[in-house]
Amino acid sequence: MQIRRSNERGYADHGWLRSYHTFSFANYMDPNHMGFRALRVINEDRVAPGHGFGAHPHRDMEIISYVLEGEMEHKDNMGNGEIMRPGDVQRMSAGTGVLHSEFNHSQENGLHFLQIWIETAQRGIKPSYEQKHFPTAERQGQWRLVLSPDGRDGSVSVNQDVNLYASLLSAGDHLTTPPSRYAWLHVVKGSIKVNGEQLTTGDAAAFTPDEHVELTSSDASEVLLFDLA
Repeated sequence: MQIRRSNERGYADHGWLRSYHTFSFANYMDPNHMGFRALRVINEDRVAPGHGFGAHPHRDMEIISYVLEGEMEHKDNMGNGEIMRPGDVQRMSAGTGVLHSEFNHSQENGLHFLQIWIETAQRGIKPSYEQKHFPTAERQGQWRLVLSPDGRDGSVSVNQDVNLYASLLSAGDHLTTPPSRYAWLHVVKGSIKVNGEQLTTGDAAAFTPDEHVELTSSDASEVLLFDLA
């Protein structure tokens, strides 16, 4: 297990936007942290009320949004317009090219979300969009599949061999994942003990295929687990 501590991440403060970068992004460059397998970006963003990212382009990337607090307004040139709230997972396959914007929908409250980039398995595909809600009860005390290559079990589909699981934990909750493939665990919030090591908000850990992932929550926590080829 290799640990990536929250305070080791890159950081950018643009006034209206405060962003932590788990992997190299924009002006933050660390050759030792360029991504993990197909996982390329995990940005933890806090957006001031009424502000956001104006229309900008992407291509050949799977872009996942996961809202933690507040409301995020999404618009794109495919005709999609949605408001994302906690529990929602959004996937945008940029493919041959897409133009989109993301704004804090509220004029009063802050927006806190994760933007995740996953390298696409196939370049030059037709751009597409999908968004689903995963109720608290489905994530409480267990792994809930929220993203997968085939959209199984009601998850959002993605153009890559990646499975993403989400879980909400109460103090003392215990989860075990048997050895399978590469894994990346991201602590969204709270404090958990993973294979004997204490991880807190913003910390992450990487696992090789021969390792199991065993965790116990120290308090109310939220975690994401990426299962990667």
